[in-house]
Amino acid sequence: MTARARTLENQDELLEYRLSLRLGPVHARQRLGIEREAEAKVFGQDHSSFHLENWATAPGFIRSCLKLAGLWKRGQNNSRRLNTVHNRFHLPNLPAAFEGYRILHLTDLHVDMDEANLQAVLREIEPLDYDLCVLTGDYRKLTWGPIEGALDGMSRLRDGIKGEAYAVLGNHDSIRMVPALEDMGYKLLMNEMALLGCEDQALYLAGVDDAHFFKVHNLHRAGDNIPAGGTSILLSHTPEIWREAAHAGYDVFLCGHTHGGQICLPGGIPVTLDSDCPRSLGRGYWRMNGMQGYTSPGAGTSVVNVRLNCPPEVTIHTLTRGPDSFVDGRLMRVPANADAIEQR
Repeated sequence: MTARARTLENQDELLEYRLSLRLGPVHARQRLGIEREAEAKVFGQDHSSFHLENWATAPGFIRSCLKLAGLWKRGQNNSRRLNTVHNRFHLPNLPAAFEGYRILHLTDLHVDMDEANLQAVLREIEPLDYDLCVLTGDYRKLTWGPIEGALDGMSRLRDGIKGEAYAVLGNHDSIRMVPALEDMGYKLLMNEMALLGCEDQALYLAGVDDAHFFKVHNLHRAGDNIPAGGTSILLSHTPEIWREAAHAGYDVFLCGHTHGGQICLPGGIPVTLDSDCPRSLGRGYWRMNGMQGYTSPGAGTSVVNVRLNCPPEVTIHTLTRGPDSFVDGRLMRVPANADAIEQR
């Protein structure tokens, strides 16, 4: 064994040791083991779930098709034209201290995919006013390989985020990114919960590790210390665990992963969502089994840096207690059909 090989082996052992201390030995071994086994494979760990982003020829094939259709440049321009979307969650038991609380929600950034898109994100969030930022995964372009490009982009993004930033990992993210992300000031929730506020004026923010490919989410560990009646928000990369989360008692579910389809048919109809969930959960606000949720189409792109009939977004979620509430001196009303949005 060469000296370089021994050095790399020692670095891997040190990383595994650090992750074991941070996450617990079982979680660390499981996540690292799956990553090592699955890197660069076209098929997922069960050999039945196809992942387009791992197909080496997919970007070139899709790019050629879009160019032949005359949609390539239009799609690229669309992917860099972000919107700030405002959403409101009506939570009757919300502590008074959190009335009008604003959460900036970023997801599926894939920061090393397209520098122009990252710059667009930074410009879009710079003037926004919010109390907390949450990120729901997929910071890396690929599902395998180097992490340095993604970490560089995430470092620049952190400089553009005001205040605290809580995050979870997605199926594109390596567990090897955790130490560096936390050194930057991101607070990773790896099947964990953070208390915002104190005593009876508290909001419980929980986050789970990727439930789409790695399937290392643990709702019990994340939420066991949330008291009955406490207002809770769950961060998950994917909406796929909506049923588990609703029965676990979470009030709000924030996620991404689907990209809203990214390349959609006219009318925003997604061709695929790459997610095992009802299509009604593929984008925007939804309500299931009493739990309110929001699936952001994300700010970035995957496979190819284009979007069609599915604009990228950053989202501001405002929390409010009553049907009519004042936020920044303005009266905000719940739509008359708000309860009708619920689907079962």
